[in-house]
Amino acid sequence: MRSTRLALLAAGMGLTLALSACGANEDTSGGSGSTDTGSGSEGGGIPVGVILPETATSARWEGFDKPMLEKAMKAEGLDPDIQNAQGDVQKFSTLADGMINDGVKVLIIASINSELGGTVAQKANAQGIPTIDYDRLNLGGSSEYYVSFDNVKVGELQGQGMVDALKDKPDGAQVIEIEGAPTDNNATLFHEGQEKVLEPLYQSGKLKLVQSQPIDGWDNQKGGTTFEQILTSNGGKVDGVVAANDGLAGAIITVLKKNGLNGKVPVTGQDATADGLKAILAGDQYMTVFKPIKLEAEATAKLAAALAKGDKAAADKIATATSDDPEGNRQVKSVLLEPFLITKAEVKRVIDEDYVKADEICTGDLQATCAELKIS
Repeated sequence: MRSTRLALLAAGMGLTLALSACGANEDTSGGSGSTDTGSGSEGGGIPVGVILPETATSARWEGFDKPMLEKAMKAEGLDPDIQNAQGDVQKFSTLADGMINDGVKVLIIASINSELGGTVAQKANAQGIPTIDYDRLNLGGSSEYYVSFDNVKVGELQGQGMVDALKDKPDGAQVIEIEGAPTDNNATLFHEGQEKVLEPLYQSGKLKLVQSQPIDGWDNQKGGTTFEQILTSNGGKVDGVVAANDGLAGAIITVLKKNGLNGKVPVTGQDATADGLKAILAGDQYMTVFKPIKLEAEATAKLAAALAKGDKAAADKIATATSDDPEGNRQVKSVLLEPFLITKAEVKRVIDEDYVKADEICTGDLQATCAELKIS
C-alpha cells in the first residue's frame, strides 16, 4: 500500500509540474473570491455543472475553488454553472437534478458526504452524464474520475508539523486530536496520514494521545466545544493539538486564549486560509497545509473538457493515478496533487502565489512581522 501511495504522489507531482508549466503565463489570482453567480449565463461553451458543498466551515470553496474553476473551465471552452449547496443535503440534490435536467455534459461533485455524492453520480450516470468527484472521493459511488490532493500526505504533513513543534518537549507530551467529519473520506485520509507519523511516538511514549475526536460536519463551534471538554477533563493539560483544518484550529485557539495557553501550545491546520495564516504569524498556530487549488481547478477543467467531448482516452492521460474505494471495491482513476507544509517562515509563499492578499493578513500588530518576513 505504501508503494502504491508513493506512486500516486509521484503521478500527482508530475501533473502539478505539467499544469504549472501550462499556467505559467496566466493570472493566478482568485483568492479574494468572486461575486459572479456562476450561472453559465455567458453561453457559447459546452455546459458543465459544478456543485460545491458549503461555506460555513471553510472559506476555500467560494474564495478559491469557485473563481478558479470558473476561469479554468472557460479557458477550456466550457460554460460552467457553479453552485454551492450551503451544507444543505436537499439543496445539493435539487441543484444536481436541475443541472441534469438542463443537459450538462459533465457533472462535477464536491459532495457534503459520500452517500449523497454517490446518489447524485448515479442519477447523472443513468442519463449518460459522466461525473467527476472533486476534492472528496465518494466511497461506494460511481464516478469514474477523481481530482484532489494526496490527502494521506496532507495528514503526514500535519503529523510532522506536530512532531517538529514538540521536539524539545520531554517524553509524554500530551496531544489532543480534533478531526474532520467521519462522513468525509478526506478526513479519514488526513487521520491516516497523521497516524503514520504520530502512532509510533504514541506507542514509544515520546508522545501521549489524550483523545482523538472527529467532528460531525466539520463544525467549528462544535470542534471548539469538544476540545474544551477534553481539555477540562484532562485537568487543563495539553502540549499540542492536531486540528484537521484552519477553521477547527481557530475554534481551538479561542479556547486556548481563554485558558492563557495560546502561543504556548502548537496547533496544526489546513487550507492556508487568511485567518489561519494570521494565526501563524501571531504565533497561535504552528502550521497549515497549502494546497494550490488553481492546479486542482485546472486539472478538473482539462478532465471535464475531455469527457464532455467523449474522449476518454484523453481523460485517462490526465488521470494517471488511482485511488482506492474500499466500499465500492474499485480503483478510481485520479489526479492527486502535492500539498505543502506552511510554517511562519513559509507564509510568504502563499502570498507570493496570490492565494491570499498581503493586506488580508498584514494588519495591526502583524504588520511588523510581515515586514520582517518581507511579505508585501
